[in-house]
Amino acid sequence: MFEWTISKLDWYSWLFLAAQGSRLERFFYGETAMKLVKVWACLGVGLAFASSAMAQPAIFKEADIKLGEKLIAENKCVACHVSKVGGDGSAIYKPQGRINTAGYLRGMVEQCNSQLNLGLFPEEVTSVAAVLNRDHYKFK
Repeated sequence: MFEWTISKLDWYSWLFLAAQGSRLERFFYGETAMKLVKVWACLGVGLAFASSAMAQPAIFKEADIKLGEKLIAENKCVACHVSKVGGDGSAIYKPQGRINTAGYLRGMVEQCNSQLNLGLFPEEVTSVAAVLNRDHYKFK
């Protein structure tokens, strides 16, 4: 029987043993290794909780956030919003009672696309709306 602990292994050995499946018992035999397992388990639970807290609505599931951020910058959305509402332009994101679902949010981005003749494709409109949801609306 092997009595290994994490302290006797380097990082690559740990990864190799972790990938071995049924041979994991000999790896997790030591006390130090069990502490590491508990830390990794806590991190996993924390990451799962954090990812669920940042979950986007289904309408934004396939959205490309990086593309949305790029399109917002390229089309100077913030400058337009500043000219309409003043300040830093963020007041436009919370009109009283108008946008109360993710679908309405996407519709407002589509309206900007149409009115300003931006020529965005539907998936680009969805990406922009997903960024706005992440940064301002936080619909689940």
